[in-house]
Amino acid sequence: MTGSALLAFLAGMALGALGVVLIVIAWRVVRGGRGLTTPAERATLETLHHASRAAAHLRGGLSAGEPVRAAKSLRALLDCDALAIADDHGIVAIDGPAALTVDAERLARSAREQGVTQAWPHSSGVARDEKGASDSTQTMDAVAAPIRIGGRASTGVLVGALVAFTSPPARASLVRAVEEAADWVAAQLELAELDASRAALAEAEVRALRAQISPHFIYNALTAIAATITTDPPRARDLVLEFADFTRYSFRRTGEFTTLADELQSIDSYLQLERARFGDRLEVTLQIAPEVLPTVIPFLSLQPLVENAVRHGLEPKEGGGTITITATEAGAFTEVRIDDDGVGTDPEALRAALAGRPTVEHLGLRNVDARLRQRYGDDCGLIVETQRGAGTLVIMRVPRSQPQHDAAGVSS
Repeated sequence: MTGSALLAFLAGMALGALGVVLIVIAWRVVRGGRGLTTPAERATLETLHHASRAAAHLRGGLSAGEPVRAAKSLRALLDCDALAIADDHGIVAIDGPAALTVDAERLARSAREQGVTQAWPHSSGVARDEKGASDSTQTMDAVAAPIRIGGRASTGVLVGALVAFTSPPARASLVRAVEEAADWVAAQLELAELDASRAALAEAEVRALRAQISPHFIYNALTAIAATITTDPPRARDLVLEFADFTRYSFRRTGEFTTLADELQSIDSYLQLERARFGDRLEVTLQIAPEVLPTVIPFLSLQPLVENAVRHGLEPKEGGGTITITATEAGAFTEVRIDDDGVGTDPEALRAALAGRPTVEHLGLRNVDARLRQRYGDDCGLIVETQRGAGTLVIMRVPRSQPQHDAAGVSS
């Protein structure tokens, strides 16, 4: 399994587990109070509720997430008087009397240094009575557990600590609960790292695609523009604008996703430049259903497929040929087809490339295929039909509805 596929699998498992928790909670709520007939059922619902809220606030990590809100939910989960979360630099959040911060810092540091769960009686600090008034004479017991990612004991990496304060005496059950909660927090932080790794991987993939924008194409495009400057200045001006639009879109720095409409507009600029070079040897046919234009697709997922058809399908063919781009609804999916009547390729070599052994010729196809599978699952991998001398058909399918990639995550 490739690295990107493994990341996608782990992320899918994590999101699936969280989805099950939320479904259980929703089912309980829908059933109403009549369904919660025992104290154990009510306690289970409350535990799941606090855990799911804390998970949502930890998914950005301790630095970029919302640790203060996570601490509030974890305090309710553990039913303690105060709770603090520390990273390897110090306290990042505390839910409870601020006067406990100094003790929390000291206890968290000790837990990190020792690497084991520890309990301390009679920590100093300010507690609050039932009416919210401060009571500086009350002392608290404390339990601190290290937060370790990547495994327990010596196999994991210490990244922080969880500190819970309670009125004396600290029960053995609380010690165990804090330790388990620290392990659960570590799991959420690992998921946060996984999310960050996926984002970094996606950015690396886009950089790789940008690097594949052929210097040969840029040279040819500029040569074609230069050839028209004296013979057809208005045409040269239009081509310069097409070149500017193409490069601005391809090298933009924001947005992992785009719309089919924006990608097609960039492809039109690319094809205008190629037609200036090929002349009548390159024909393009577009059949686009208007209703699929707003479909969200990964940035630079369609453009490499069209460029592959031009460079490796039609350019080597004497007399050129035709590219047909079709985009239609296909049930819950938008289906895009790039069909060329070029020289085709060896099906076995193509299968090997999509399986993870790409040649330079098929690197763009492999990159797009891997990105689609990572984001939407194996059912959305590229479908490619080709034979030597018989052209190539590439089919890309993406879900028409993607609530997780709304307009806020799409940049133009």
